[in-house]
Amino acid sequence: MKPISAVFAISLLAAGCGGEPPPGPAPVHPMITAPTATATVAQDVDPLGPRPTPGMPPPFVPPTPVVYQATNGITVWLVERHTLLVVAVTLVVPSGSAADPADKGGVAFQTANMLDEGAGKYDALGLARAIDGIGAKLHTGANADFSTASLVLLKRNLAAGLSLLGDVVARPKFPDAEWKRQSTLWMNDLKERASDPQQVAHVLYRTAVYGPGHPYGHPVDGTTASAKKVSLQDLKAFYAKEWRADRAVAVVVGDITKDELAPMLDSAFGSWKPPATPPPAPIAPQGNKPTPTRVVLVDRQGAPQSVIAIAKFGVEAANTTSPLLGRVNLAIGGSFTSRLNEDLRETHGWSYGAFSQVLRSRGVGEIVASSSVVTDKSGDALKAMIADMKTFADKGFTGDEVAKTQSQTRADLVGDYEEVEKVASLLASDAAMALGPDYEAKASLARDHMKKADLDNLAKLYFQPADDVVILVGPKDVLLPAIQSAGLPPPELCDADGNALASPK
Repeated sequence: MKPISAVFAISLLAAGCGGEPPPGPAPVHPMITAPTATATVAQDVDPLGPRPTPGMPPPFVPPTPVVYQATNGITVWLVERHTLLVVAVTLVVPSGSAADPADKGGVAFQTANMLDEGAGKYDALGLARAIDGIGAKLHTGANADFSTASLVLLKRNLAAGLSLLGDVVARPKFPDAEWKRQSTLWMNDLKERASDPQQVAHVLYRTAVYGPGHPYGHPVDGTTASAKKVSLQDLKAFYAKEWRADRAVAVVVGDITKDELAPMLDSAFGSWKPPATPPPAPIAPQGNKPTPTRVVLVDRQGAPQSVIAIAKFGVEAANTTSPLLGRVNLAIGGSFTSRLNEDLRETHGWSYGAFSQVLRSRGVGEIVASSSVVTDKSGDALKAMIADMKTFADKGFTGDEVAKTQSQTRADLVGDYEEVEKVASLLASDAAMALGPDYEAKASLARDHMKKADLDNLAKLYFQPADDVVILVGPKDVLLPAIQSAGLPPPELCDADGNALASPK
């Protein structure tokens, strides 16, 4: 009898050479007892009992700012956050391009742009050097509803930074030389805008949906025609009327307490006194009456891609439905995995991305779905976008979409509150639209508690493709058949600034 080791070695050699194993059951080592068919493995009993199934985490409820009034009339919203030695400040006044003088679109936008072109004891270059010297970031800007001046910097430089921000907001110089330079840059930017189809489409979101003469009916940064009419005196007049201490809210977020902040704000802004005249009321425009679906076309001959968009009226920011529409929008076009992107990009490959958004305004806002698509598939993409929105409106949410949108709205809000700069910007928008310091906390709970029936109802009310303005930017000769094949009415031709042209034949 051979030793066991020899048998094992011969077996390995046979297996390695491709030999067949001997028939019958495998040999068993004499020290190992083969298990029987009825043998069972004993399970240990956890003395702590069965493991609990984790439930959904609670909704994220943002902190509510502390609100007080500075000595000169500025309202202050303060959110303390002491995890990083950083502070963000955004000062906002509730006037934007909706308050532009008639036929002078862009005044609010350029007024904000000129604030940091020399202020206090500094010229434009000196101010830029002073800001850089303390490692701060300063930005001024305007949208349709409000204008802002914002600052982000380390806490140790906050007093110096607020002094510079006070110069920009309360003591701007509006120098002639800087206005000449700035107005030239502005006109060049507007001309360049006409060559970007996405920016042209954004212009039409306002001009085509709200129409001429409406406070929201022109681009925030104006047009080439309106820019020629705007003077430096227009900017000074807008500033004097709209930028007032008794209309301003300073949102401060970061590593600062009220006791530390109050004297700094008084020092920086104490001389900024409101005039004796009553402040102008913020503008809250209404939407126009719904009309049958219209098509607006900007011809771009030879373009390899076309922009297609579907725009319609939403609601005012103060409407209780407004924060809920954001969650509804996530399912149809508010994320990378939403229906529009899955269809136009992932399934068909017509586009790099297709999305929708709910545009928040003090007056009636907009809901816009849009995509840049390969031109020769514009008709297919347009029909698919309309069909996706109709199916969404008619059939509502799937169970997966209910759960996904709940998780994503929580995650998005948490993301917004990760950076002090984002928090200051968000709360400044709330303040400008008179939504109240506790708005984000209430909105978070309202979104989180929505049921499928609530989501389905809002999808039906606000995302049905009817009473829309269909906006197309691309080659007319390709898009006209696409419009016809989609069963849409003949288009209205516009130029890149939204001005009506002769209708196509």
